[in-house]
Amino acid sequence: MTQSITGTVERVVFHNVETGFCVLKVILQDLEAAVDVVGKVPAIHEGELVVGNGEWVQNKDYGKQFKAQSLHISPPTSKEGIERYLASGLIDGIGPELASRLVKAFGEDVFDVIEKQPKRLNEVSGIGKKRKEVILGAWKEQKSVRDIMVFLYSHGISTSRAVKIHKKYGHEAIAKLLENPYALARDFIGIGFKTADQIAKSLGVEQDSPKRIRAGIEFSVSQFNLDGHTAAPRDGLLEQTASLLGLDTKAVEIELDQQIDHQELIQSEIGEQLCLYLPPLHYAETRIIENLNSKLSRQAEPLRFAFEDTLSSIQKEAQISLAKSQIQALHLALTQPVSIITGGPGVGKTTILRCLLRALERENRRVKLCAPTGRAARRLSESTQEEATTIHRLLEFNPGLQRFQYDHRKRLECDALILDESSMVDLTLFHQLLRALPDHASLTLVGDADQLPSVGPGQVLGDLINSQVVPTAKLTTIFRQSAQSEIVENAHRIHQGVVPVPHTDKETLGEFYFIEAEDPSEVLSKINIVLTERIPKRFQLNPIKDVQILTPMHKSQVGVKALNTYLQELLNPPGKAQIERYNQIYRLGDKVMQLENDYDREVFNGDLGYISSIDEVSQSLLVDIYGRQVRYAFTELDQLTPAYACTIHKSQGSEYPAIIIPLVTQHFMMLLRKVLYTAVTRAKRLVIIIGSRKALEIATQRDDQSHRISGLRERLQSSRLTP
Repeated sequence: MTQSITGTVERVVFHNVETGFCVLKVILQDLEAAVDVVGKVPAIHEGELVVGNGEWVQNKDYGKQFKAQSLHISPPTSKEGIERYLASGLIDGIGPELASRLVKAFGEDVFDVIEKQPKRLNEVSGIGKKRKEVILGAWKEQKSVRDIMVFLYSHGISTSRAVKIHKKYGHEAIAKLLENPYALARDFIGIGFKTADQIAKSLGVEQDSPKRIRAGIEFSVSQFNLDGHTAAPRDGLLEQTASLLGLDTKAVEIELDQQIDHQELIQSEIGEQLCLYLPPLHYAETRIIENLNSKLSRQAEPLRFAFEDTLSSIQKEAQISLAKSQIQALHLALTQPVSIITGGPGVGKTTILRCLLRALERENRRVKLCAPTGRAARRLSESTQEEATTIHRLLEFNPGLQRFQYDHRKRLECDALILDESSMVDLTLFHQLLRALPDHASLTLVGDADQLPSVGPGQVLGDLINSQVVPTAKLTTIFRQSAQSEIVENAHRIHQGVVPVPHTDKETLGEFYFIEAEDPSEVLSKINIVLTERIPKRFQLNPIKDVQILTPMHKSQVGVKALNTYLQELLNPPGKAQIERYNQIYRLGDKVMQLENDYDREVFNGDLGYISSIDEVSQSLLVDIYGRQVRYAFTELDQLTPAYACTIHKSQGSEYPAIIIPLVTQHFMMLLRKVLYTAVTRAKRLVIIIGSRKALEIATQRDDQSHRISGLRERLQSSRLTP
């Protein structure tokens, strides 16, 4: 039988900001003792009035409780409740002592005074100008946050996401969402179109509303971009959007053509296909072509010193002898305004880079080194013994202004720029880099075109090489020292479509192993043995810090999510401090990965770290990221994910002492040569593949026939043919 209760919150025992679930001590109006109330509410504080509908139950562990089906929260009205509310720490600047003085001065009108008659706060001793500003600012902030929380919670959005929405939109959050609820899907990770559409419908947006159709088109184009395409095929876009919205393609096409007329989308032919670009991507592609053409039209840079003399001096200093292909690549990079050096592992790219830097130094050229990610930049710096930065740091990204400090108006101060791991660079970032490069400065792209393309839209390195417009040195010879590496040898086998040959001699330590396991449960069992016994004992490697599990998929029993749950329990079991957010446990000592670029903290997508402390009082934790302590509020933990295992895509630009690759036929969609090749080339000392022979054969022999829709190659070729 449903009953109702009314009372004052004496204490918040527990409140999960993600789910809203709470356990409260509530003093009922007709009782002096507090009772336990459990239910769900977006936000709750001591002293507030609570009205609940539900039933009394007998919990076997906690005794009698009121289990609320619904809870309604309102500000306290009694002096005792108001004082408890203000003293709870909710409002910056007001502690227990000041709360008591405020209630004594204004009684039950204190909220009205703060909100409508703030000058009267001067009547209370201890409140000066500065403290009053803090109190009023905090009051306005918490009221705004509470309003947005309640609004979004009623539409199925968690309170932790509501905090993020308020942080981005500010006090205008509700007004912005009432105006365009579909902005949620565009502006926030983890809030999809369906959720935004549900909110829109509850706000009265009709199914065939132009606003809804425009949002559906924008979302569909963004999905093509997320898949790596810089543009969406018109026919495919119409079908996908119509299916998403539950409308026929004619209704979508009418709105699509209007967006094209208003240049909200750019229509262009790529090959024989009519495609649609979001304007920023079309602009980036166009400007890349213009910038490259401008540079490629320049005459080759004359060398100040005789190349042969410089080459001889460099080889003597480094005590090396470059092969003919390496010498040609070095000459290309020294003389061409734009050049590419590409090749797989062991072909001498790093050696050429070191020689190139010495030669540029002799030429008195100012050189900048950069890479797409922090991990790749660190590797570049270690291999060259020169300073290297991320592209974002090189261009000095300003998170407040959401723009780079260096661009076409303020150019970089350099004569030569070297970009490593260039296969990872997407169209937009490459455009930003090019526009900041001085007209006279040379650009050398270094990378392995056979690795997976960038996570973002485009396939810049592949397009530039395939255009045959940019001077390119393709290195194929594996040098003697690298040829002795089982990892390098097998990486090239995989690239050629040949099944790798594992180490089988039990008397010696090898670099490349295959352990057969037919089903996922057997794979997990063998990962357990390898991680906890064989690798630490035989190779003296730390299973958490030195070993990375790389899997092709997110889902399945040996996908990223399931593996991280399994490995967390195996390598960092319960018993330490931990908290749960976003349906994920974060435990002291956990290995975690940053999921998005955070320019304020200077941590970037793919950065790895270890949880070094968890503080329940400050509601935050610290993560050791490459020796730097970075703080995250509990509400920001959707930026972090456990990283005992990660996808092969996420591993790009990284290098690990040892990797383990689970391969099962359930991963069929991602059993591709380029995926396996990318994984194997991430290892420095040890590769262990655990799975079925059939899956290994499929992954080795199956070439990826899909291609990214991009106009860069074709448009660059056409522009060079145009007089």
